[in-house]
Amino acid sequence: MPAQPPASLTRRACLAQALALCAAPAAAQVSPRAAERSVVINLSLEPDSLDPTMAAAAAVGEVTHYNVLEGLTQITENGAVQPLLAESWNTDPNGLACTFRLRQGVRFHDGSALNAAAVRFSFERAVAPGSTNKSRKALFDNIATVVTPDAHTVTLTLHHPDPHLLFRLGEGPAVILHPDTAAQAASAPVGTGPYRVQRWERGQRITLVKAESHRHAAQVRMERAVYRFLHDLEAQDNALRAGEIDVLFNFATQTVRRFQDNSHYQVLIGASGGKGMLALNHRSKPLDDVRVRRAITHAIDREGFIRTALDGRGVVIGSHFSPTDAGYVHLASLHPYDPARARALLKQAGVQTPLRLELALPPAPYAHVGGPLIARDLAQVGIEANIQQLSWQQWLQGPFKGQFDMTLINHVEPLDYRIYTDPGYYFGYDSPAFRALAERHASATNARERQMLFSQMQRHLAQDAVNAWIFAPQIGTVVRKGLRGTWMNYPIFAHNIAGMWWE
Repeated sequence: MPAQPPASLTRRACLAQALALCAAPAAAQVSPRAAERSVVINLSLEPDSLDPTMAAAAAVGEVTHYNVLEGLTQITENGAVQPLLAESWNTDPNGLACTFRLRQGVRFHDGSALNAAAVRFSFERAVAPGSTNKSRKALFDNIATVVTPDAHTVTLTLHHPDPHLLFRLGEGPAVILHPDTAAQAASAPVGTGPYRVQRWERGQRITLVKAESHRHAAQVRMERAVYRFLHDLEAQDNALRAGEIDVLFNFATQTVRRFQDNSHYQVLIGASGGKGMLALNHRSKPLDDVRVRRAITHAIDREGFIRTALDGRGVVIGSHFSPTDAGYVHLASLHPYDPARARALLKQAGVQTPLRLELALPPAPYAHVGGPLIARDLAQVGIEANIQQLSWQQWLQGPFKGQFDMTLINHVEPLDYRIYTDPGYYFGYDSPAFRALAERHASATNARERQMLFSQMQRHLAQDAVNAWIFAPQIGTVVRKGLRGTWMNYPIFAHNIAGMWWE
């Protein structure tokens, strides 16, 4: 029988319900782009690549996922899983094999046909030597074989059952590329989606235009989409007011709040699965000492951070899990805000204060506003944080490659806890005990046992104070009057342009 969305998706959909703050009707003019059937979206970060199968930045998927590139399944705004390139699937009773039937007549933008060989190529590429696919551990390492009995059938056999398989196949790292054009995906991706990349003006904008050859081109109402990249809050504010952008996608900041009473806009406040944290480099002494990491967590006023940096729209967390995850355990009280306790732990660890550490900040509003707050809190316990403002490319080349002490970052990928099983990951956590827990969880077939192990994994990370987790953010989206079809909740970071239209 066709597979159903895993239980965690249903829970996620329930927990992701949020408030939509709509401006009162007024006689404001809609965007002049309505007549052109185009839309301009602002993102705070410019992607460093357009290939979500190899790049780490969430912004990559915000541009290309579901627009240019497609996967076997699609994740909706409420976290449900729907067919996309696969029109149907069947899972065997033991959960170790899933057979997908591909849609027929689907073509890539260059005219190449979608077939089972392209799916097999894409999945084998994800685990090839040198692959940087961020779903490798969570998804692809669990695929034992990819069998293609005919041009439109793909069977995945797994090492162990994965209740999140269909959800993971709907994420950006699992999009399907053609063997002949995969090498150019970073700058000029060729996909099966309703749009193709027309132009990438580095540092300015990326323009997508409708792919007239798409199988549903007649139903796609937006002819063109432009992504602009403004990360400065005032620049975003000014661009909105000047009518230069139609959608501002951001965490719920003061810029978002300024438009709640403006009749030209609608403000949507929704949920996400993000985990905002002060990542700590375990290769950098004294951060390899759990007492120091716990001290840093105790030093941070997380409620104050959310009030100031996120305009109060977020939830305090204490492990690498979001309240939108099924089976979430609230662990923020394990290491509460307690500067005195922080100072005592530093003393126990033999740390001479002031302890000087580097604090690297990516070019995101939550980091620009929140970084100084973190530095102020740390100073109260004897830690001097030297702030480094980085471009996104600098962040990827520095902290993401392990060259940092501390960095304030939001991990937006849902259920990405397996990054803690990889000692080579950027913060360098190496715990055989956690790896054993994760493997037991992965191989467990009993739902009760899986939930017990899921709770144990959360507690293990929290007890180890692997990183200083701070917030699960809400998403604030400012939408120009008359534009419909934008998401409010973001189970994944994607903007489905084909689902938008002007009234």
